[in-house]
Amino acid sequence: MSRYHLVTLGCPKNEVDSEKLVGQLGADGFASTDDPDQAELLVVNTCAFIGEARQESIDTILALAEHKAPGAKLVVTGCMAERYGDELSDAMPEIDLVAGFGHAVHDDHHHGDDAAPSSATATAVAIGRKPSLPTFDLLNLPRPRSTRPWAYVKVAEGCDRACGFCAIPSFRGPQRSRTIETILDEVEALDAQEIVLVAQDLAAYGRDQGVGERAIVPLVRAVSERVARTRLLYLYPSDLTDGLIDAICETGVPYFDLSLQHVSPPLVRRMRRWGNGEKFLRRIDDIRRREPDAAFRSNFIVGYPGETEDDHDALLQFVEEAQVDWCGFFAYSPEVGTYAADLDGQVDEELVADRLAELRELQDEITARKRDELIGTQVEVLVDTPGTARSHREAPEIDGIITVPHDLAAGTFATLTVTGALGPDLEAE
Repeated sequence: MSRYHLVTLGCPKNEVDSEKLVGQLGADGFASTDDPDQAELLVVNTCAFIGEARQESIDTILALAEHKAPGAKLVVTGCMAERYGDELSDAMPEIDLVAGFGHAVHDDHHHGDDAAPSSATATAVAIGRKPSLPTFDLLNLPRPRSTRPWAYVKVAEGCDRACGFCAIPSFRGPQRSRTIETILDEVEALDAQEIVLVAQDLAAYGRDQGVGERAIVPLVRAVSERVARTRLLYLYPSDLTDGLIDAICETGVPYFDLSLQHVSPPLVRRMRRWGNGEKFLRRIDDIRRREPDAAFRSNFIVGYPGETEDDHDALLQFVEEAQVDWCGFFAYSPEVGTYAADLDGQVDEELVADRLAELRELQDEITARKRDELIGTQVEVLVDTPGTARSHREAPEIDGIITVPHDLAAGTFATLTVTGALGPDLEAE
C-alpha cells in the first residue's frame, strides 16, 4: 500500500479539510505515515491568511522537500495553492503539484498525468481567475471517525463579505453553505462528545450571496440534540442576534468567539466592517446579564492603515473594559488585491510592535486574573487526554487547558474543583 505524510498549517477550517483529504486518500488506497522519508506522497495543507503564515507554509514546503524519497511526489494544497496556483510551483521547483481544494481543474499541461497520484489532489487553480463553484469539493466529503473527544465541523466555505484587510473571498470564493442534513450526518459519523462549528462567516450560515435565510440557530439546536457540547467559532458581531445568543446559551457552552478586529469607529469603517467599541460592550454586557458564566474570545488587528494613537488608546480602553477571557492581537499584513493594500497611512512596523506588546501585556494580565478568580469553584470538564481537560470556557487548541487527575479517561465528563492557576491554565481535582 502506498503511504502519505500530511502536514496541516493554519486554522481549524484547514484541519477539517485535511481530515476530509485523509478520508479521500484512504479511499484511494493510501495509508498514513508519520515518517516523511517513507512516504510516496508528501502533502502540505498551507495557510495564506497573512505574511507570517505564508512564510511558515514556504518553510514547511522546503523542509519537507528534503525528505522526498526517489519517486515521491510533493503536493501543496490549501489556501496558498488556491491563491497563487501555478505561480507557486513556478517559484518552487521542489513542488510536483499545486492543488487547490475548491476547484477541479486538471493540470495536465503543467505537471503531467503522472503527477496526480490521487483524485483528491488532481486539481489546480490559476491565480487571478474569479472563483466559481467547484466540481470537486472537499466540503461534503466524508471524514473518518474522530480520534479525539472533540471535532471541528465546517458548515460553509467561502465568504460574501468585503473586509478591507482580507483576501479570503478572492481565493476561497463566495459563501456556499452545506445542508443541515449533510452536517448532521457528519456530526453523527464523527461520534465526538464536543462539536466545534466553524466557517469563514459562521453566523451567516444559510444565507449565500444574499439569497436564503440564515439558518445558524436551527443548526445549533439540531447539533446540540446529538452531542453533549456544541461550540461556535468566528461570529461576526452584527449577526449576533438575540435568537443566536439564546441558542448558544441553551447548548450549555456559553462561549462567544466574536470577530471584532477593532473598536475605533473611523478605523472600523476604513476596515469596511460593522460596529464600534460602544456597541460591542453593550452586547457583551447583555450576554453577561443573561449568562454570568459566559466566556468570550476576540481578535484584533493592530496597525491597520490610518490607525492613530487615539485609535490605539480606544482599543486599550475597550480591552480593559470588556474583560474578555481570551484575546489575540495581530499585526496588519498587507494583502495584494485587498482594499487596504492601497490605503494611505501605513503604520511604522516598530510602532505596531510597541502597540502589540502593550495590548498583549494588558490582556495577559486580564486573562490571568480571570483564571485566578476561578480557584475554589466547581467546573464540569471534558477530558481530552489523560491529565488534560477543558470546561466550556476553553476552546480546543486555542485557549488554556485544565490539568486534571490522570485516572480520568479521555472522552469522559467530570465535575471538579479548581485548585490552582498558572497564566492561562488551571489545575483541578
